[in-house]
Amino acid sequence: MLAAGRRSTPQSDGALEQLCKTYWFPLYAYVRRRGHSKEDAEDLTQAFFASFLKKNYLEGLNAERGRFRAFLLAALKHFLANEWDKSQRQKRGGGQTPLSLDWQIADTQFQVAAINEPSPDRAFDREWAVALLAKVVERLQAECEAEGRGKQFAKLKIFLTAGKGEQSHAEAAQKLGLDETAVRVAVHRLRKRYRQLLRDEIAQTLADAGDVDEEMRALFGAFTT
Repeated sequence: MLAAGRRSTPQSDGALEQLCKTYWFPLYAYVRRRGHSKEDAEDLTQAFFASFLKKNYLEGLNAERGRFRAFLLAALKHFLANEWDKSQRQKRGGGQTPLSLDWQIADTQFQVAAINEPSPDRAFDREWAVALLAKVVERLQAECEAEGRGKQFAKLKIFLTAGKGEQSHAEAAQKLGLDETAVRVAVHRLRKRYRQLLRDEIAQTLADAGDVDEEMRALFGAFTT
């Protein structure tokens, strides 16, 4: 998408806007970590997207090696340093076509995430990974529901993220009225599809799909360092 997105079309513009809607919270968390208040962070994030979602928005993407995550953060840093202080702050949303974002839960989500996250850049990477995983689970859930396996997914999704021993296959089998072997097979298939969707979701943020493994390591390294 990013490679094609350098040529602005209704399809590429829509795809880029969807990416921004998925990954806006990491930018908000970064701005908050830079010391801005809740209200100013909302204004700045919204103003940044109003500026970003314009023609030629992907100019210079190669400089960030084709990674939308790194490119978006670099663009935000540039905006905060050089553009916001040149313009007179308008009433929130005034004169702009805002990106529809859920500000109501943003501050609560930030407060929870901020407890153990001192670095703005680390906060951005970690929240990007969280948003990515949430998007993958959302896609997998939609697939399962479309195939009539929504109830099964609701009972088995814990195996995608839970630690060992949090729930046994036997317990899940009992809840679903299946034998344990059937549940193990279902979990195996669910995890396999989850990994496929994860790679696909990451690939959508890269100009070169060959960088998926490297981007994955960089993202999930944010949880361990």
